[in-house]
Amino acid sequence: MVLPLGAAESTGKKRIAFLGTEVRQHSHAQHFLDRLAMGYAWGGKWQDPRVEIASVYIDQFPDDDLGKQRLAKYGLKAFPTIADALTLGTGKLAVDGVVIIAEHGDYPRNARGQKLYPRYEWFKECVKVFEASGRGVPVFNDKHLATTWERCAEMVADAKRLDFPFFAGSSLPVTRRLPDLEMPHGVPLKESVCVAYGGVDSYDIHALETAQCMSERRAGGEVGVSRVLALKGAPMWEKLMTDACADTRRLFVAALTRSHNLPVEGGYYTAPITVDWARDQFPEAIGYFIDHRDGFRTSMFLVGIQDFNYAGLRADTDEIISTQMYLPMPTHGSSTADFFHPLCRHIEDAVIGGKVPYPVERTLLTSGMVIAAVDSMHRGSVPVETPHLDVRYAVSEASTYWRD
Repeated sequence: MVLPLGAAESTGKKRIAFLGTEVRQHSHAQHFLDRLAMGYAWGGKWQDPRVEIASVYIDQFPDDDLGKQRLAKYGLKAFPTIADALTLGTGKLAVDGVVIIAEHGDYPRNARGQKLYPRYEWFKECVKVFEASGRGVPVFNDKHLATTWERCAEMVADAKRLDFPFFAGSSLPVTRRLPDLEMPHGVPLKESVCVAYGGVDSYDIHALETAQCMSERRAGGEVGVSRVLALKGAPMWEKLMTDACADTRRLFVAALTRSHNLPVEGGYYTAPITVDWARDQFPEAIGYFIDHRDGFRTSMFLVGIQDFNYAGLRADTDEIISTQMYLPMPTHGSSTADFFHPLCRHIEDAVIGGKVPYPVERTLLTSGMVIAAVDSMHRGSVPVETPHLDVRYAVSEASTYWRD
């Protein structure tokens, strides 16, 4: 049960401001708002919310809106501006954390086809309140940071300048894995591949974070990206069939065979799963070929399989490590979308303990990868040099943050 506004002081629970673009069935704001207000399944039992939603800002109310119904159901108070939501109308910061879910809704697209969600603008509104109040609080931003590299970098710089905890990104790195495994820390990894689905500047961020949460554990940590090439259809398959992509093809098949949604006839395989088979099945697939500064490679493929699958190649043993990041979509046998549970758990942990589960640099880098891929596609699928993606970070051996 959600307690009335002001009850957080008596319960000791910390309070958050929830900022969402629209709340409708299966929108990200609906998923996060329900879990943070009502609770979620965790560790084989029901977990009641560990924080209180002190305020809500909803930007749009479409015809199929659920926002007003949820506000009434949970007894939440909506505010007319982001500043009011953070200050509870007092003029000074009055919450212990901020959740920005600026995904879905009726927003324009730019000339490159990127949908202009207000993630950057909302984050900057939070920064203004923090500066005026002389302090900041933990902030979570759903999915990629912004649509330009300059804005992404500015958001991370603001968090460091004002010294408030900030993390962002996809639910994929923290969801369950099938099989249950982690990339060994400090392994000499050669390449990571993710085979998934979706489009450019959309589900590609999920696939890139699927790969990056494994790649960042390699020996030496992450050192940044030097070049990005995005291809679609026949040119992508031609690139994949070159001698330079021999290892990529092995990993592509390894990841693909982790899928639970391969197209089959009558419920049975009618041919071996190979690259040639995949080319016939998915002729318009999209591929990103990403070169890191240390010689490492990330390759990402968007095909029609409805799940997210990872494979990585060890340079020392030639062993392939593969798994599926479990994402049961509502139209595929699950209406609960429980892959959001772990990320909600981490949001609560960050607000309660003041520590983020992983470096924001991961999502800074994957946001930069997406932007460079969009640029590559917009310019006719040419390689894009990325000297600005000099993003270096490392994670600890104990960072197994995805288990419940």
